[in-house]
This record gives sequence, C-alpha cells and structure tokens, in this order.
Amino acid sequence: MNWETVGLYALGIVLVLIGLAVSIGLHELGHLVPAKRFGVYVSKYMIGFGPTLWSRRRGETEYGIKAIPLGGYVAMAGMYPPAEAGAPMRDSTTSFFDAAVQEAGPDEDPRRAFYRLAVWKRIVVMLGGPFMNLVIAVACFAIVLCGFGIPQISTTVGSVSTCIIPIDETRTDCEPGDPAAPAVTAGIQPGDRLVSVDGQPIADWNDSTALIRDHPGEPIEIVVDRGGQQMTLTATPLLSQRPALDADGNVVTGADGQPETVDAGVLGITPAYENVRQSPLAVLPAVGQNIAQVVGAIVTLPQRVVDLGTAVFGGGQRDPNGLVGVVGIGRLAGEITSYQEASIADRASSIIGMIGSLNVALCLFNLIPLLPLDGGHVLGALWEAIRRGIARLRKRPDPGPIDIQRWAPLTMAVSVVLVGLGLFVIIADIVKPISIL
Repeated sequence: MNWETVGLYALGIVLVLIGLAVSIGLHELGHLVPAKRFGVYVSKYMIGFGPTLWSRRRGETEYGIKAIPLGGYVAMAGMYPPAEAGAPMRDSTTSFFDAAVQEAGPDEDPRRAFYRLAVWKRIVVMLGGPFMNLVIAVACFAIVLCGFGIPQISTTVGSVSTCIIPIDETRTDCEPGDPAAPAVTAGIQPGDRLVSVDGQPIADWNDSTALIRDHPGEPIEIVVDRGGQQMTLTATPLLSQRPALDADGNVVTGADGQPETVDAGVLGITPAYENVRQSPLAVLPAVGQNIAQVVGAIVTLPQRVVDLGTAVFGGGQRDPNGLVGVVGIGRLAGEITSYQEASIADRASSIIGMIGSLNVALCLFNLIPLLPLDGGHVLGALWEAIRRGIARLRKRPDPGPIDIQRWAPLTMAVSVVLVGLGLFVIIADIVKPISIL
C-alpha cells in the first residue's frame, strides 16, 4: 500500500469537508447578520448537527460547532407567528430540518420576533444565506480563472509519435510496417515551442496544423524555441488520411454522423496544454454557465434519478455529470489530490473549483420555493405581501401575518423526499462510484 497516496486521498476528503463546513458557516452568517441588523432576537448560531463540540456565548447569542459538519442553523425568535391570539411565539431555525428551539432566551422580546419584520426584511434575511453561497462561488471561480488559469492548447509540442498509425486503426502502439513519424526525423522534441511553420508565424496550434496539412510530401521549415534558443528544422509531412477539419479546427462529420476524411500532411506531434490566466471579466460568465448547468439538473431531476437507478440496479453506465452526493464528492476530491501526475497547482485549482460549484448548487437548491428551504420562507413572505396588498385595495382589514407552519404536511413530504434522495445518492456513490481517473 502506498501510504503517500492514501494520505493525499484523505487530504482531499478533509479539504472538501472543510470547504463545505466553511460554506455552511458563511451561509448561516448570511442569515445571522441581517437578522441582527434588523433587531431579531437570535439565540444560537451553530455549524453542524448533533452533540456540541464547542460553544461560547457572546451577548445574547450562543456560537458553537457541533459534531456532524453537514449543516448548520441560526435560531431566531418568532420565525412563525403565534398559533392564536395570546399564544407564545414559536421559535425555530434556518436549518434544513427546521427543528424547533426548545428553550427561549432569557431576554427574548416578542417585539423582536422574526415574523414581525417587514416583508422585505424577512426576504433579505432568508436570501442572505444563498447570497453568501453565490459570493463564495464567485470568489472560488475568480481564484481558479484569474489565479491558476484554465488549461488551453498551447503552441508547445506535448508529445512526438514514433510512427504514423493509419486512421482506421484503433491501436496506439507502433507495429512493423508503420511509417516513421516525420517529426522524429526532423528532430522535433517535446517541449519545443513552435515559432513559425513554412515562414508563417504561429499564434495558436491550429495555425500550425493547417500549414502542415497543406504540405504533404513537401519539405517545410519549422522554427522552434528550445530552452530560449530558436532552431530551424526541416520536416516533410507524410501524406495520410486524416479527419476533415473546419475553419475552427473542429472535426467535420458527414450525413451519417461519421467523421469525414481527407488527404493531409501529418508530422506526428500533439500540443501541450498550459494554464492560461483569464480576465476578471470571465468570472461572472463562468459562474453563470455553472448556474445554467445546475438549473438544468434541477429541472431534469426526475429523469436523472431514473438514470441513476438504472445505472445502479440495472447495470447501466453512470453519468459522470449526473447526481453525486457527499460521499461521491469526497471520493472525487480524494482522487484529485492523490493524482500525483498532476501538479500541485492543478490539484489545488480543481479542489477550489469543486467547492465553487458546490456553492452554486447550495445557492440554487436553497432557492427552491418549498419549505423547509429558504425559498419556501421567501415564498411565504411574498404571499403575505400579496394578500395584504389585495386587502388594502379592497379596503379590508389587514389579514395579518401568514402562518407558514400550517404548510407542515408539505414541509414534511418535501423533507422525506429530499432525505430519501440524499440516501439513495449516497448508496449509489458507494455501490457504483463515479471516478475521474
């Protein structure tokens, strides 16, 4: 057993758990800060569930960390209005399970109840959590795109083949009779940066590909930069059947869906990938693209559940872009950090990007307008505003706050479905895990 690999695998799991715990803590902070700002009595701010590992009271609020770092909550006074006139306030939390707070704080004041806030203030408090997740996602994407950069094809030679394998062959090893690759004969080496081909400057790899393909059987001069020194080499591209490419370098397919082929010159070289730092202007579009992907996943959730069931119990292939749970995320993180062929920077970038994508998912998931999610509380506040607005237009008495706790049967149903789905995905991650290696 390679203990270094095991240690790196465990490190990936720990890093994702820490990132998830920090994300949850900041999500709940997004609820806490505006709630306190608007004068709501907040008795607890907790990260995690289960037994309390550490806590400290500051002012009227107890801050703490619990044993299971897979959630968190802020306990606010009067999240629901009294069941009837004269009845005590009903305290609750922002947790997924919406568990009731059993004890009331000694200084709890009915005038500081959450339900007494103006509708817009309640919406701000409940949207504060998802907003923090979005901020975290933007920060993570900015670090990845602007700090580490993203892999892009460079003008540097990544590998040089020893032979040219016919296009209709699926093998990757050379056999007797295969023609030698012209790049080897010309002396091109991995790490060489293409400066010019046939006298034409090379700005990107597609430029060199087009020039090489257009000169089969003709000697051409290739200027490369090797270790800071420019060298002029002569190569004769070999005439071979290759896939047809369009102006953007994409493979052209025929009416039958199969790639079209043409006679073209080849040298037997492939490009290297380099991390290229992106402009800050690329961050928000990247986050937007990720949001669109998550929205698509939510919209097609029933079909994705069916596909997952087919893969797990029917022997089908599991979609690498399908549903994945906490266990699966941990496994993927472990694979990333233990993949020693990748640089430390690339592994760190992948973990940070994963945490950013997780926060996008947490943001959108909590915005679903169903209790006990934040979006359900927002929906309740909006419905209350609409009902009061209609009463004013009709010059009727204020109908008062809406008791969304009456939606308890729906809340319970949603909770059962989501918990069941979560357990099912965890089982799938154990029985038939997704692997990136």
